[in-house]
Amino acid sequence: MLLPLIYLLVFKYYPMLGLQIAFRKYTIKGGIWNSKWVGMDNFLKFFSSYQFSRILPNTIMLSFYQLIAGFPIPVILALCFHVLRNRGYKKFVQTVTYIPYFISVVVLVGMVFQIFNVQIGLYGKLSMLLKGIRPNDLLSSPDAFRHLYVWSGIWQDTGWATIIYIAALSGVDTDLYEAAEIDGASRFKKLLHIDLPTILPTISIMLILQSGSIMNIGFEKVYLMQNNLNLSTSEVISTYVYKVGLAAGGGDFSYATAIDFFNSLVNFLIIVTVNQISKMVSDTSLW
Repeated sequence: MLLPLIYLLVFKYYPMLGLQIAFRKYTIKGGIWNSKWVGMDNFLKFFSSYQFSRILPNTIMLSFYQLIAGFPIPVILALCFHVLRNRGYKKFVQTVTYIPYFISVVVLVGMVFQIFNVQIGLYGKLSMLLKGIRPNDLLSSPDAFRHLYVWSGIWQDTGWATIIYIAALSGVDTDLYEAAEIDGASRFKKLLHIDLPTILPTISIMLILQSGSIMNIGFEKVYLMQNNLNLSTSEVISTYVYKVGLAAGGGDFSYATAIDFFNSLVNFLIIVTVNQISKMVSDTSLW
């Protein structure tokens, strides 16, 4: 156990000391330990910034949209796979739904740009064919950004997310099915009263884990899909932290760390709250 313990201490716990720059005015000359201590100034600067009232709602809305729209679909798809009797067709559909997961984020965003291009994309071509006019540019629309981001992500991740539920369903006691058949239960009744209750603990755990990262919107995909026209809805905490901390013209490491620290604190409070609610409602929890 010594090597894993050393790994955790060196690469997981020791770097946490760097979080103190969120409470300092960090300079390269002073370093982490000798930069001026400013207390909560960086946090207050963020809370009083006009960006706070924009990027926090954007992050929350995008996160909840992604969770509400994307979380039930893998469960439903796994239940559908479970009831399929044709093994060849089942494996084919599973493979087709798994493949998008292995597409990189950059390639996925490139596909979205190609498909929804109003000039040469499928979206533009279909609009010209059916209506005879050029459609609105969805890639530059603030209202369309959230839909494009969330549903392209659902298409990419849903198949892979079903694996854990399929594994949970494989452990269902077959005696339950036999008893249900004797009682005259239909396939839908067996799914409703045997399959679904079996994976409910797994669903609860996965919901808790996803809730704990609800503020961690993927930086790469948002940043790649972002442009000056959709910035009002596409600017989230992760992209803002990059711009103020690392992008050209930024370099305010203390301010960026304070924003990201606030983000992590909100995630921590959410996962604790959801875990307690799950424990009270279903007796299933992480701790």
